[in-house]
Amino acid sequence: MAQEGDVSIELIECVDFAAIKHRNQRRKDSDSTPYINHPVGVARILTSEAGIKDLIVLQAALLHDTVEDTDTTFEELEKKFGKAVTDVVREVTDDKSLPSEERKRLQIVHAPTSSHEAKLVKLADKLYNLRDLCKGTPRGWSSRRCEEYFKWSKKVVDGLRGNCPAIEKELDKIFIAKGLM
Repeated sequence: MAQEGDVSIELIECVDFAAIKHRNQRRKDSDSTPYINHPVGVARILTSEAGIKDLIVLQAALLHDTVEDTDTTFEELEKKFGKAVTDVVREVTDDKSLPSEERKRLQIVHAPTSSHEAKLVKLADKLYNLRDLCKGTPRGWSSRRCEEYFKWSKKVVDGLRGNCPAIEKELDKIFIAKGLM
């Protein structure tokens, strides 16, 4: 067990946990990138591009898709990483029992009332996903579905604004290029 305050060990524990949970998953890009690249990339955006050093935010970024996309439970996360990290992951996790359109609607509705920490994770997640979409159309997606994702993401991001100017600036570049601003 990591000693309190040992940030590097706690982050590596999260990377290891997420890598094990996502081990058999691939992104839908043309290269079928290992899925773990996504949560690691979200954490990298937060640290390298936004200067975020908050351990809870970085752990939540690394774990943000574990409950939604693997067999991980919130109870498991809380036992291993604590309530604060789990609460942020809970805020950014979609309820997969709901239809897709309802999950999208709820992301827009909940964005403005999310915690600062959850907003940071969500902003970095959107930036990572939109950058991926700018590189190419995911397998099984039409160009129309990509366009709709950009439009929907803009609505979510609008509810997250005022929390991280560095990431918001990068998102705005994408939205401007797509004619959404």
